[in-house]
Amino acid sequence: MILLIIIPVYISLNLYILHRVHKWLTACSERFHSGKFAVPYIVIYSLLALSLLFAFLLPSSELQVLVKRISNYWLGTFAYILIFIAVADILRLGLKKIPGKIHDFFFSKVGYVFVGILLTALIGGISAYGIVHSNIVKVKPYEVTIRKNCGDNRDLKVVLVADLHLGYSVGNRQMQRMVKKINDQNADLVVFAGDIFDNEYDAIYEPDRVADLLAGLKSRYGTYACYGNHDIEEPVLAGFTFRQSEKKESDPRMDEFLKNANITLLRDEGTLIDGKFYLYGRPDAHRPCRGIETRKTPDEITAGLDKDKPIIVLDHQPKELQELADAGVDIDLCGHTHDGQMFPGNLTIKLMWENACGYLQKGKMHNIVTSGVGLFGPNMRVGTKAEICPITIYFA
Repeated sequence: MILLIIIPVYISLNLYILHRVHKWLTACSERFHSGKFAVPYIVIYSLLALSLLFAFLLPSSELQVLVKRISNYWLGTFAYILIFIAVADILRLGLKKIPGKIHDFFFSKVGYVFVGILLTALIGGISAYGIVHSNIVKVKPYEVTIRKNCGDNRDLKVVLVADLHLGYSVGNRQMQRMVKKINDQNADLVVFAGDIFDNEYDAIYEPDRVADLLAGLKSRYGTYACYGNHDIEEPVLAGFTFRQSEKKESDPRMDEFLKNANITLLRDEGTLIDGKFYLYGRPDAHRPCRGIETRKTPDEITAGLDKDKPIIVLDHQPKELQELADAGVDIDLCGHTHDGQMFPGNLTIKLMWENACGYLQKGKMHNIVTSGVGLFGPNMRVGTKAEICPITIYFA
């Protein structure tokens, strides 16, 4: 059903861009009026625009992987082409009613060409920056205090990681950078807050090698994870997932991958670590994965736990914060939002979540949301950063 909305809208937006770009090119030179230019231009643009659909329809193969990667680069660039052209057109409409030298310049042929060159430079520069910037893993530390005892531990360093999205855009190189950053922290515990995979397990290049890299993570108490909404097998088109059946299931190879990577998956279950603190991993709120119909409520999570001990919850989406706080959870660690990933998403995402990224105290509970390490959809980050979050927990 959603395809009936997406496809006509996407086609209309691309026709709008085709028209505006062609009009600018013909203003630059009369040569661009000729069919010798127009036909190749339309063909190349159409192939880029349709790469999203080709990648969706092609069977798993090296060609499909290549087309998918091209489509991810295109999706981010397309977004900025659309934004800048639309903003320029809105400004032109406003300037129509303001006579003067500025009006005369921007409505002249020279002004039209100048604006086009400026927009091309901005779109190209921002897209290139976003692609390069997405590969840089930053370290964002936090410090919190819990008024509980944790055995003989006066403090605990937990490294929070989320949203690897292993697949078309994220693989060995990014994992090498991430693992090095994590191991530099001398962590007591490493946790992955979901979306380890990017829906399609077959999209991972050399999965055994990636698992070996993750198995090299070093910490005192080991590495744990919960699943997110993309840790299930679903086809993806332009950021939208499509169910192949009513079941929301992870690929069994995903579970095996985590075992090979020495990562303990918590599937709506908790564990008492070293007899000192609890770690509970929640399944995703909307896609709880294989064998789980409905996840436990916050009260069900903490029922039966010794609340004199610290309780840390790992939850992909930053939901039910008040309920978790009321249930006696001390720290809630999340991902999912990517902090919007690309401007202006980093601004609009704040309207959708109580804590879109960063730190929030809810009663006595500390909630931390990371922007993640990987990417979903567009292969770029603008206005956000890939990060790991070392969290030093002090006990008092």
